[in-house]
Amino acid sequence: MDHLVHYEWCKVFQAAFWYGLIVHFRIYPIIYALPFVIVLSKQRVGPSRKPALRQWNSRRDILYDDSSTASAKSSPGRNGLWTPLGSIATWDTVIFGLFSGTLFFLLTVTFFYIYGWDFLNEALLYHLTRTDPRHNFSIYFYHVYLHHQQGFTVFEKFVSFLPQIMVQLALVFSFAGDLPFCLCVQTVAFVAFNKVMTAQYFVWFLCLLPLILPWSSMKVKWKGLICMFVWMASQIHWLMWAYLLEFKGRNVFVQLWLASILFLAANTLVLLMLIRYHKYSPIFMPLARPGVANSRKSE
Repeated sequence: MDHLVHYEWCKVFQAAFWYGLIVHFRIYPIIYALPFVIVLSKQRVGPSRKPALRQWNSRRDILYDDSSTASAKSSPGRNGLWTPLGSIATWDTVIFGLFSGTLFFLLTVTFFYIYGWDFLNEALLYHLTRTDPRHNFSIYFYHVYLHHQQGFTVFEKFVSFLPQIMVQLALVFSFAGDLPFCLCVQTVAFVAFNKVMTAQYFVWFLCLLPLILPWSSMKVKWKGLICMFVWMASQIHWLMWAYLLEFKGRNVFVQLWLASILFLAANTLVLLMLIRYHKYSPIFMPLARPGVANSRKSE
């Protein structure tokens, strides 16, 4: 039994190591910390309650052990906010958080010692103060452009982050059990509502689409085509006004800002369509309660 405990804890340490390393190289995966912790806390990864991955399949329903988990299937992840919060502190989540956080901190200190404040500013602090008055798909770009020289108050910064935080929390507590899908829709929302949005950010969620499309009932014809057309057309519409501004020198700031709002609406539509037609499939099969398991063995 001891070697099984050590084996399971080694897997948690391994996951924490890679997560801390990834966040060090690219800070935005920090948004995935909460769904990772929720999955660990709800599954209780360990020798006595080892989660099963083998039934994670897009071609058939997941088999559930009791009626309570079956109801969770029909109402995915909608058990309320306080249920995951009440059980989030387990040995697995504490170890994962402490080890990944410690690794991230040690790497940051190491490279700060080597490169000084230049590293700290470029790697971390820059993201807190970054303002892009041009080349920015975000709806905040026009406000940033008008107030770029004066700076921004704490209230303005908080208001710009508030919608993003609210959407992130709603998605996490709704879909954390279906981890790949949760990470994908989180990324789509994070990019769409971010204060800074450039074309390179689209790669963050496009690379996750292959992980969720097998579980989607939305076919390429017609709904899929509509989503692609709306997203690409709104982006091309934005680029047209950006071209007139950047290369022709025309005063089309208001039109470009309206195009940014339209692009946000297109991203929101695609996000809602992904959620609407997704087949919720928890990556781990919920485990039976001890009493239920014993009664079935006796049968």
